[in-house]
Amino acid sequence: MNSKGSLKSIKIMTIAGARPNFMKVASLAHAISVHNENSKKPSISHFIVHTGQHYDEKLSRCFFDELNLPKPDINLGVGSGTHAVQTAEIMRRFEPVLLEYLPDILIVVGDVNSTIACALVAAKIMYDKQSCFGMDRPLIVHVEAGLRSFDRKMPEEINRILTDALSDVLFVTEESGVKNLQKEGISADKIYFVGNVMIDTLNRHIAMARKRSIKQKLCISREYGLVTLHRPSNVDSFDMLKSLVECLGEISKDLPLIFPVHPRTKGNLEKFGLIQNLEQFSSITLLEPLSYLDFLNLLDTATLVLTDSGGIQEETTVLQVPCITLRENTERPVTVSTGTNYLVGTDIDKIIFTAKQVINGKGKSGKIPKYWDGEAGRRIVSIIVDNAKRQ
Repeated sequence: MNSKGSLKSIKIMTIAGARPNFMKVASLAHAISVHNENSKKPSISHFIVHTGQHYDEKLSRCFFDELNLPKPDINLGVGSGTHAVQTAEIMRRFEPVLLEYLPDILIVVGDVNSTIACALVAAKIMYDKQSCFGMDRPLIVHVEAGLRSFDRKMPEEINRILTDALSDVLFVTEESGVKNLQKEGISADKIYFVGNVMIDTLNRHIAMARKRSIKQKLCISREYGLVTLHRPSNVDSFDMLKSLVECLGEISKDLPLIFPVHPRTKGNLEKFGLIQNLEQFSSITLLEPLSYLDFLNLLDTATLVLTDSGGIQEETTVLQVPCITLRENTERPVTVSTGTNYLVGTDIDKIIFTAKQVINGKGKSGKIPKYWDGEAGRRIVSIIVDNAKRQ
């Protein structure tokens, strides 16, 4: 805000680090663009920082192209490493960027290492002038705040808890997030229940995804299931991964499965000598990781999905596709209580039983959760602008 008390513009910097971030940032970028096109004041200058935490250049570029995301203004090129090494390197490379651009607001999304690393830098930075919010550092905004699995063995859970504690404004996707934040002592005036930005992006791209030719390329002409696995608890242990491979083989006897294999999973399948076990099942099709639109095309018409992903639990709920989550807990409980998600853990008998129920047409039907209507990004931008005007 300038000295005359009229706000002319807001400078926003948004962090994207890994593939799940891209879909969320796409919603925000679109909402900001619509705000500016409608000549609403104040105008918003938007800068995107890609940390390079997900370092597959081809896939990253593909996601930006398909989602119509502006080219990142900065790419930190961090790459892989242990959690400590990667987080520290993001912080080291991000600090000078933050001091160069001096944004009024820093938006971090989700729960990856880039999220906590950039929030921590912003919390400790000191500007040589005040932002339009009257602060000597950027206002830290966390999109997708408040989600809790209550499993601190998951690195994402640590990232979520710490990012929420550092943030000034917390935008929540489901009602459980509001309750979690309040139990942790976060002031209610910091919390906004706005809905799910990832669903904004899904709704905006589903028609385009349905036109993709991926099923024709794969010669899919009948019902199928879709599989994703990447959690360390599922793929880093020989015994667990072997059991899951056998489980998929059993399910594939009743329903062909399509399995885009995550790089981490592929590496462990090869290291443990289990890739041959998968390849022996003629009804399991192994693929390289897919683009957003191709994956959404397959997700949309799947008979069921077997996954350990968080975001896919949300997407299947909106698409009304039964989802069997191979985890003991979920930070997205509304997908179970309201949506189409089954939280079955890693008990092989339970996984197979649930899959057979769905294949036989006895799966549950779900409803779309509150505010998962494609308007979350618009709500977020509106709240940011309204709060800036009140300073």
